[in-house]
Amino acid sequence: MTGKTHFIGGVALGLAVAPLVGAASDPVFLISVAAGSLFPDICHPSSKIGRKVPIVSHLVSLIFGHRTFTHSLVFLAIVGSLLYFLINPTIAIGVLIGMASHLLLDACTNNGIALFFPLRTKVRFPITLKTGGLAEGFILAGLVIITGYLGYENVEPLFKEINFFK
Repeated sequence: MTGKTHFIGGVALGLAVAPLVGAASDPVFLISVAAGSLFPDICHPSSKIGRKVPIVSHLVSLIFGHRTFTHSLVFLAIVGSLLYFLINPTIAIGVLIGMASHLLLDACTNNGIALFFPLRTKVRFPITLKTGGLAEGFILAGLVIITGYLGYENVEPLFKEINFFK
């Protein structure tokens, strides 16, 4: 999937689960989800995040390759634990949700992901699509609509609370 699909997919999932984790309308949580939705592609120097930190991205790509370690449950556990204990639980949960959406979307592609790294077995859904293709465009459009709806549902009560809709 492309960066924009990962970003919107992560935000959509974050908005969907925000009320369940007590983070509805929490900007720190949503920013964390958005960041997490792009983070697994640190292994790809041409990705949105790879272009921001090219030295790290090239190093990770050289050591692990694309869609292996950074697209695995091991990486989720390491990142989640570090963020939870060293930074903030809200940020950790947000980043993990964003990363999970990334892995889910990449498992929908032809190449799949090495979810159980260090095992090199690729995990993919039975029906896959080409990254950047027409089907991804339809998925992106659907995710934009879902994000708009969920965003309104999460923010509207906050606006009512501050009498924004008088």
